[in-house]
Amino acid sequence: MLSHRTTARGILFLALLLLTLAGAANAAAPPLKIVFPVLGRVAYTDDFGTPRAGRAHQGVDIVAPKRSLALAAEAGKVEFWTNSAAAGCMLYLHGQSGTDYYYIHLNNDLTPRNDNRGRCVAGTAYAKGLKDGAKVTAGQPVGYVGDSGDASGVRAHLHFELHPGRKGAVDPYPWLRRATRLLFSAPRGAPFTLELRGSIVTVSDDAVQLRATAVSAWPMRQRQTKLRRRLLVTVPVDATVQRVARVGARGTPAALSSAKAGQSIDVWTAVAPTTLRAQRGDDNVLSASLVSLVSP
Repeated sequence: MLSHRTTARGILFLALLLLTLAGAANAAAPPLKIVFPVLGRVAYTDDFGTPRAGRAHQGVDIVAPKRSLALAAEAGKVEFWTNSAAAGCMLYLHGQSGTDYYYIHLNNDLTPRNDNRGRCVAGTAYAKGLKDGAKVTAGQPVGYVGDSGDASGVRAHLHFELHPGRKGAVDPYPWLRRATRLLFSAPRGAPFTLELRGSIVTVSDDAVQLRATAVSAWPMRQRQTKLRRRLLVTVPVDATVQRVARVGARGTPAALSSAKAGQSIDVWTAVAPTTLRAQRGDDNVLSASLVSLVSP
């Protein structure tokens, strides 16, 4: 028979084991879902901790075309940092959750070439009109991807760091993997319309789910391609539904019910005010004004 002391030790050991496992799970699963800090096509790997010039890499390098929009990972306050030879044009985002984000190697070029003629100012490195100390909303543009500092001449990228509790850097890769990717960026409340190209997944009397491969946003003239996003868009009774031989061609009236899974589709959304839900492409938030079913 087990003694009371042995049983108590076993219970204590089990409790400690469960607490350890719970702690490991919490460490592996980011508690905060952030907005992905670059709009559009990117490439990145988990290069946190790799050797770099006498120290371990403190962030993740997100490769993107030069002057791609860098977005606020969460709501907070920005701080410009312009006197680092290594970081170049840099921005701190002091998130309202208590997390700090570092945006490093922002743009300092005035032309498509690596001219290094620009200064760390709004419109070049930082988003147009942004001021040091300004409060920003999640997903708001804060800067432009570049190659300033000791990244000069290297392909443009955003060195992105994440500091929970405003303390030491942690690997941002898990946060980036589960981050919300925005379809477009615009000031909250500003009018927008989207063109969504892709193929039909499912269709009903008043909605269509498509696998979007490209999105263009107007009037901000933003375009993303090679997407793999499922979007559920409502189709109100007053929306125009047509069949076309190709995208952009003149169409003939059609019923939404005639659409088939896998068929190519081009959707223009109704003009609406910008919200974070619309930017995320949440289900049934986007409403169609024109649906073009492309004939096989």
